[in-house]
Formats: sequence, C-alpha cells, structure tokens
Amino acid sequence: MLGIDPGLTRCGVGIVDVAPDRSAQLVHVGVVRSDPSEPIEARLALIATGLRAVIAAHRPDVVAVERVFAQHNRHTVMGTAQASGIALLVAGESGLPAATHTPSEVKAAITGYGSADKRQVQAMVARVLRLDALPRPADAADALALALCHAWRGGPAAAASGPLTPAQRAWADAERLSRR
Repeated sequence: MLGIDPGLTRCGVGIVDVAPDRSAQLVHVGVVRSDPSEPIEARLALIATGLRAVIAAHRPDVVAVERVFAQHNRHTVMGTAQASGIALLVAGESGLPAATHTPSEVKAAITGYGSADKRQVQAMVARVLRLDALPRPADAADALALALCHAWRGGPAAAASGPLTPAQRAWADAERLSRR
C-alpha cells in the first residue's frame, strides 16, 4: 500500500504492509524533492521519476493520494494539484488502482479526530508502525497515514475480520454518520 502526500517541493511517499488483523509494518518512507528554482515541467518530471522508482523498487498493490482541497493560497493549491495529478498518472501508468482521501478523513482514520494536528498524526503513525521515532518530515508521516487510512478504510486488509483500534472505530463511526 503506497501513500502519497502530493507536494511540488516535497512529495511524501510511504509504503506499509497491513496484515489481516489490521496491524501494519513499515516498508518504505521518503520524500521526493524538487527545487523551487527549476521550471515547473522539470519539477513535475522529477516527481514522476521519483514515484516511478519507488513503485519499481517496492511494487505496491494500490496507491492512496491525498485529495486536493481548497486552500487560501492559490499558488500552493496549484502545486499540490499538479503533484497529485502526477501521482495519479504514475499509478495509472503502473496499472495500479488509485484512491484519494481528504486530510480530515486521514486524520480521523489515524487519530480518531478529523482536526488532529501534524504532530498528533506523526505520533499515531509512529505508534501504529511501532517506530522508535516520529516519521519526518511531516510529508512522509502524512504519506504513511494515507496508506494506513486506505488499508483500514477499504483496502485488502479491511475486508478481513479483526479487532478495530479506537482510532479505527472512531473513523468508522464518523464515516457512518457522514452517510446520513
């Protein structure tokens, strides 16, 4: 399960394996970086090359990308949207199914609270993956959180029976309420 936190300067990537009991193990975490002084086409090509390399090296079965949402800074949202498009394109080129999740959906899945801050997300990702330190930078932690969210929401591990964590229960409850 590959999670991608799209960004034009820092594009977080995180791969996890999720077992039928919903426990998870870190496979890979990193950031694809591009230099803001480079032309946009070169930056997008660099992101695509980095994502292709991660997919080739680790062969995930699905890609989860953070869904672009309205931000006050139009320049930031444009870069995020462009990097998101590249992530979805690379998934398609690789024959991988792709899904998108909103930041609040990911936060609710990981922490049980849709308005959690970045530090809370990092702490829960570290706890779920049994890491000795918080994953850094935040883009990498967000990518891991995306992969976990997708796996718990409806990926291969979600179909298996097993006990839910408190965060998973809170997320499932929130999703049920949003469908009403």
